[in-house]
Amino acid sequence: MKKILALALATTMALAMVSCGTTAEKVTLATGGTSGTYYPVGGTMSTVLNDQLKLSEVNVTSTGASKTNIQLVTDGEAHYSILQNDVLSYAHTGTEIFAEDGIEDTSLWLTGLYNETVQIIAAPGIETIEDLRGKAVCVGDVGSGTEINAKQVLEAYGMTFEDIKKINGGFSDVANGIKDGKLDAGFTTAGAPTTSVTDLATNTDFNLLSLSTEAVTFLTEKYSFYVQEDLPVGTYKGIDEVVTCVAVKAALVASSELSEDVVYEFTKAIFENLEDLQAGHAKFNFLAAETALDGASAPVHPGAAKYYAEIGVK
Repeated sequence: MKKILALALATTMALAMVSCGTTAEKVTLATGGTSGTYYPVGGTMSTVLNDQLKLSEVNVTSTGASKTNIQLVTDGEAHYSILQNDVLSYAHTGTEIFAEDGIEDTSLWLTGLYNETVQIIAAPGIETIEDLRGKAVCVGDVGSGTEINAKQVLEAYGMTFEDIKKINGGFSDVANGIKDGKLDAGFTTAGAPTTSVTDLATNTDFNLLSLSTEAVTFLTEKYSFYVQEDLPVGTYKGIDEVVTCVAVKAALVASSELSEDVVYEFTKAIFENLEDLQAGHAKFNFLAAETALDGASAPVHPGAAKYYAEIGVK
């Protein structure tokens, strides 16, 4: 009888813990700088989805760059992250910014989110990429996807970082540098319109540089993760022409160490609460289950794959 009572008590306590949410696994979502798009997108996911999750509780942290997010997941300090699909490819192949570190394949695909446009903001008087020779240009944080994008765009014009005065910094550094006259130009890879650029446009004149047809062809043919993305008139105040750019895709990834059940629940919650996510941030208007695997540059996490199989997405 004592054993039966003890078992009953243990069961009751376990059920009570579940009902109180104390068994939910606390997981970290690594995003980006507070002036970029990743951070508010991640914050919206945390705010909307945590009430829907039973197996996990998602906490958002600001980080510096896509490479950092890969490393945080590898080291077990983050469980989900948002990053560029090109950087994810480099991590899984041990190339570019992962050439010295080697392959880091702990981050698995969960879903693509939206296109991230490679935007080149320049001071008045700078009209083309060729005009960047010898100029002070911010190319993104060290180890960021933006830094690699800048290198590749310059490559399309037969240039390298040696041809410019290379400066590393974040999106806000680009905006402040242009505003204060300390920078001639800067690269920002983010969903457009980007907050820091929108803020810059309120009181500062600047140019957005278009890529030539030849440069777009070079980039999209050599690097499969690029697509052409033209920014329409009105994207930013004062920009009254269509701007020809290339874009990569922002991806949400999950650690291979997370259980299938946790990631399945999280993936399902995303798509079953899409309207609330869209109300929280406009970038979720570009998210759909039918295109979640487009641009996948790493294997899909088994938990996400289970959900997509259930709804017939391949």
